[in-house]
Amino acid sequence: MTSLLSEFDISEERIRRLVADTLHGADDGELFLEHSQSESLMFDNGRLKTASFNTDRGFGLRAVAGEATGYAHSSELSHAALLRASDAVSTVKNGHQATLAEAPSRTNHHLYSDENPIPSPGFDAKAKLLQDIDAYARNADPRVRQVTASLASSWQHVEILRGDGQVVHDIRPMVRMNISVVVGDGERQESGSYGMGGRKGFDDFLSEESWQYAADEALRQALVNLEAAPAPAGTFDIVLANGWPGVMLHEAVGHGLEGDFNRKKASAFSGLMGEQVAAKGITVVDDGTFPERRGSITVDDEGTPSAHNVLIEDGRLVNYMQDRQNARLMNMKATGNGRRQGYAYRPMPRMTNTFMMSGDKTPEEIITSVKNGIYAVSFGGGQVDITSGKFVFGCTEAYMIEDGKVTRPIKGAMLIGNGPDAMHRISMVGNDMKLDTGVGNCGKAGQWVPVGVGQPHLRMDQMTVGGTQL
Repeated sequence: MTSLLSEFDISEERIRRLVADTLHGADDGELFLEHSQSESLMFDNGRLKTASFNTDRGFGLRAVAGEATGYAHSSELSHAALLRASDAVSTVKNGHQATLAEAPSRTNHHLYSDENPIPSPGFDAKAKLLQDIDAYARNADPRVRQVTASLASSWQHVEILRGDGQVVHDIRPMVRMNISVVVGDGERQESGSYGMGGRKGFDDFLSEESWQYAADEALRQALVNLEAAPAPAGTFDIVLANGWPGVMLHEAVGHGLEGDFNRKKASAFSGLMGEQVAAKGITVVDDGTFPERRGSITVDDEGTPSAHNVLIEDGRLVNYMQDRQNARLMNMKATGNGRRQGYAYRPMPRMTNTFMMSGDKTPEEIITSVKNGIYAVSFGGGQVDITSGKFVFGCTEAYMIEDGKVTRPIKGAMLIGNGPDAMHRISMVGNDMKLDTGVGNCGKAGQWVPVGVGQPHLRMDQMTVGGTQL
């Protein structure tokens, strides 16, 4: 593996001295280098509509002094660009004198292959596959009116040089497939979708069995929604399915457990360490160490190894997700959650794979316990306010539960609540925790990073549902 430091027009030794001089007197910092490639193809409405390929490389130099951060970046790997960046970020110290924080511990446990997934299969084979998916979905049911299928892949090589000379490397592959189907009956149209991906090559996703399953699931969801009646509005017991519905946990609770929000006392969970913030039996974890998962990282973007971090244990708040700066300011340990979108961005506390651990109830026990409620199988978009914890999430697949049985499908259900309050309304936890299929993206402060979400089946008592007032 060629070092990215060797792509500068000066020696590696001079780069090391310059970075060390820049960070002298700072609390922390690093030189972050990145070389990335990405490719995407989308087949829409019977033709290959878009295809793109991008390659990028550059560096970001950061110096941290107390709560202040100096950051400069450039797509030019040159001595001149590095000098300009050093001059810019050094001003943040302003006489600040500190001992540079100790380097992160090292890890030899690599969670994914170094292989670049972009070249295989080739462009023509990918375009043919998308055409086959389109034809398969259209032939599956005469009500299909539109099919959109896409493939995306990326390869990212990062290198992190600290002021003490430690260098950390990570090579991160990623692939993703998405299929959406629109069906119609007369003037009514509804849609369904399914996606899958991970930090690996395309092999697991491009078999005929795999992509046909994805197309069948997208069509199934669309046909369910075509038959769905408007959702009722009111207060209901809610059963959440396992897997992707964990996106609600991610948004309504996970962001509130990120260190920067809590250090600034901007989270609904601020100042509650050790307190009971959820019902007994609820354990929430952020874990970046699952092999080949979309949200996994061997090391974060500061060089800290990813970890299995228990955040809420048996309902008690026991930890926050931390980058190095916020961990130091809060007298806590960095948890391997310092992430950034790329070299042009500074790191901040971000989730990896965030999920709720399994309990002891079967999904059947949970559903049969509900007399009048809603079974939420999948979610689409949502909004959350970190400070208050208030959230709104739209269901993309949901059903009524009547006398302990799942009955008619409904559409337009909006789950409304408050994250901390909702955690206390969980009365039953399933034994079937599952992570999502590898499609999650998380936005924060203008940066997007890939994430995973998950949970078992859950029962939440007396939640507010926005729908149609009957």
